[in-house]
Amino acid sequence: MSTTVTYLFDPLCGWCYGASPALQQLAQDPSVALTLAPTGLFSGGGRTMDAAFADYAWSNDVRIAKLSGQRFTEAYRANVLGKLGSAFDSTTTTLALCAVALTEPARELEALKLLQEARYVQGLDTADAGVVAQQLRTLGLTAAAERLLSPDAALREAHAMRVQAAQRLMRQHHAQGVPALVVHGATGDRLLQGNALYGSVENLRASLAQA
Repeated sequence: MSTTVTYLFDPLCGWCYGASPALQQLAQDPSVALTLAPTGLFSGGGRTMDAAFADYAWSNDVRIAKLSGQRFTEAYRANVLGKLGSAFDSTTTTLALCAVALTEPARELEALKLLQEARYVQGLDTADAGVVAQQLRTLGLTAAAERLLSPDAALREAHAMRVQAAQRLMRQHHAQGVPALVVHGATGDRLLQGNALYGSVENLRASLAQA
């Protein structure tokens, strides 16, 4: 019997990037049905990068790297955090993932990993639709790339509905942030906080089984 799990995240969340190895392994488990739920946490709002926020982000990133083993490169520090005045907005990456979900849904987690690494490893600006579309093309996700560059009503509606559904889940379960997992069971749902994603996969599977 499979376990159904919803992953609450934001593509610009460094802690979510830190959780990526656990998510990738979880997705390969045939007994787990994993659904991605982008929350829009960093979408809109008009936030731009400034020196204080860059310093705060980097201090978190150092902690995440130690905890998870994930790479945060100097290219990211210089070209993303160091690009003062640039947009800090996950709308483009979230829209891109929705485009993948509509065109090749089985590859959405693969696309998320690619876009996270584009930012944190390659140091690319993933708030730029042209940059994100080019990344999608490297995976052969051409249809998703084209829809991202010319979003139609169906894509915009899917984006809005997914974000709203994820935000409802967060409110229902009093989630304080992302990443987080909602485990759906016959007796109801249960929230697993993000710290479950930074230990061993065996412990994570045990936590899912308890839910």
